[in-house]
Amino acid sequence: MPVFLSIVMPAYNEEAVIEDVVVLWTNLLTAHFPTENTRLIVVNDGSKDKTGAILDQIAPKYPQLMVVHQPNGGHGNAVVNAYRQAIALDSMYVFQTDSDDQFVTADFDKLWAKRAESPFILGHREIRFDAPARLLITRILRLSIALIYGTYIKDSNIPFRLIRGTYLKRLLAQLPTPTPFAPNIFLAVMAKKAGNNLFDIPITHKERMTGEVSILRWKLLKVCIQSFRELAQFRLDLGKKVAALRQPEPVLN
Repeated sequence: MPVFLSIVMPAYNEEAVIEDVVVLWTNLLTAHFPTENTRLIVVNDGSKDKTGAILDQIAPKYPQLMVVHQPNGGHGNAVVNAYRQAIALDSMYVFQTDSDDQFVTADFDKLWAKRAESPFILGHREIRFDAPARLLITRILRLSIALIYGTYIKDSNIPFRLIRGTYLKRLLAQLPTPTPFAPNIFLAVMAKKAGNNLFDIPITHKERMTGEVSILRWKLLKVCIQSFRELAQFRLDLGKKVAALRQPEPVLN
């Protein structure tokens, strides 16, 4: 049976909040889509704390919850795995967020209201509660995308996005291999260059109170350089990939 909506999220060392986050998002699914087949797919990315054990323990209480365990491969790898899990379930819509409790479920409605207008919709963090180094790198990446691709995306890597399932499948088929460090950036660039209105809807971003940041500060510059190189290399094949994405998507309700 096809899934109407899958919410997907990676999880790494989030034992302090993971059950609360599962409750928040399963409550949203139950309240918004009581008669639909929905899923919350959480990919435990080799957590070293009790995140995986907590997910397994609470899974029987939440029928919509699907727990996937994988060896630690990084946030991007876990996100792509979660996307592929959703596609394998034939999900009509896929919404991606993070498991660190920095977003509010009420903002989901802002993206959902635009679902008929674009197959790929992004939020953007108006006020972002992250370390200064992360904020700087976000600005650098934004400028890099503008320089390399001639397009402007406010928050290309944001983990708050709604994608039509058929379109996500086509995007993933064009994603470079091996999986880039920040695949969400590549998906956003391809969707924008294919002519979609991403909307860049302002959403709330809360201060992180618990858990573990998966990228240490001293690694951020290295990550930025790596991402710039991956983006520059990807530009060589972008024309063919975008052409494959410009076929019209069916209109869904």
